Amino acid sequence: MAVNHSPILYTDPQPLIEQTLKKSSSLHFIIRKSKGRGQIMGVVCYYGNQTKNKMVTRGNKYFTPGEVAAHNTHSDCWVSFLGKVYDLTELCQNNSGNVLLKPILANAGKDISHWFDPKTKDVKTHVHPVTGCIVPFTPMGRFLHVPPPFPRSDWSNTFGTPWWKETRYCVGILSGRTRKIRIINTLTLQEQVIEVCAEETMNEILQRYKVYNSHASSYTWKYFGNNLDMSKTLEENGIKDEGEDMYVLRLDEEEFLPPINLYFNDDLTEY
Repeated sequence: MAVNHSPILYTDPQPLIEQTLKKSSSLHFIIRKSKGRGQIMGVVCYYGNQTKNKMVTRGNKYFTPGEVAAHNTHSDCWVSFLGKVYDLTELCQNNSGNVLLKPILANAGKDISHWFDPKTKDVKTHVHPVTGCIVPFTPMGRFLHVPPPFPRSDWSNTFGTPWWKETRYCVGILSGRTRKIRIINTLTLQEQVIEVCAEETMNEILQRYKVYNSHASSYTWKYFGNNLDMSKTLEENGIKDEGEDMYVLRLDEEEFLPPINLYFNDDLTEY
């Protein structure tokens, strides 16, 4: 059965807790909430014998650098590299106190693509100046699962797959380009400026906007009077990103953000 992507809110840096909503002999529903404010981070349904490692906990697969940067502590550690976003919180907690965690924690919430070779997807290497052997290149300091440059009796490689190759830590894709848009609620005359990923569809942007208006699905979204196709991106709907042009012209981008107008549909729904 497909994962339900609809119940999703903005990034919450607080720890998550899982709560079983419904359970039968064959089908399970699990909701993940932030521990502090109880915000819903995702709903997952799966059949009996499937493992939790296959669960998807966010509806949006794209993340902005700002969202990643919000997860920058030992108890909530995310990093991005080579275009992917990884949640290393479990790794940090399982290896708490290990000195090899220091480089990872020092870069929590940041992009560490410069640690890895884009072709091999592995840690960069260099020729060791003393031994002449090819060893991992870690000028920031050796980090977890990277072998030492010399033979050592206290080094164990029984951890299995290195964390940077472990797909279960991957939570999504880092957006290649972000942009800001202005969303105007014509019913209440409220407006919000939000940062979105250029790769996201209007439906995914709608889920982001639900932080400000949980009833956003009951609105018709328009741009200069034209209904937007919610299955397409902003660019595909003819809403061009003029941020670079504004920069060249030395104009304030937020003064010229594309306005998206929301018109309320009285559909009598609660959500």
